[in-house]
Parts: sequence; C-alpha cells; structure tokens
Amino acid sequence: MRKMLKRIRFLLKFHKSIPFLKDFFLSRKVKGTKKFIYVFLIIGYGLFPFDLIPDFFYVLGIFDDITVAAFLLQRMVQAAPDELKEKYQFK
Repeated sequence: MRKMLKRIRFLLKFHKSIPFLKDFFLSRKVKGTKKFIYVFLIIGYGLFPFDLIPDFFYVLGIFDDITVAAFLLQRMVQAAPDELKEKYQFK
C-alpha cells in the first residue's frame, strides 16, 4: 500500500514529467534499446490497455491505469542518467 501511495504522489508531480520525458528520449546517455523498450511499452499500453480492473468500475478502473503510468514513469526515472535525475530533482 505504501508503494502505491508513493506512486500516486509521484504522478501528482506530472508537470515535471513532461520535460523529463523529452530530455530522457533526447539524451545520448540513455541507450537506444532502453528508449525503444519504453516507447514500445507506452504505445503498447495506449493501444492495448490490459486492465486489471475494467474501466466501467469508474474510480477503480482509472486507478489501475494511473498505477501502470506511475510504474512506467518510475522505471524511466530509475533508468535515467544521474544528470537528469538531479536536474528534475528526482534524486
């Protein structure tokens, strides 16, 4: 439960994530394979969202989508070079 709350707090700082994503994908220090994997996961989830909880359960259905988005963003932050983590105060 604690991890879930941490992910939600992380997503509430989404305004930091957009410039971070741009810099992450434009950075030469991030391997091309990592970039490809994250692009594939983001696009794949957007096209074929695997829902643990169907979206017709309004609040709970959206909650699992938010959890997946937060999980992907956290993994991207972990894979980012230290300069990007410091720049966006993720460290």
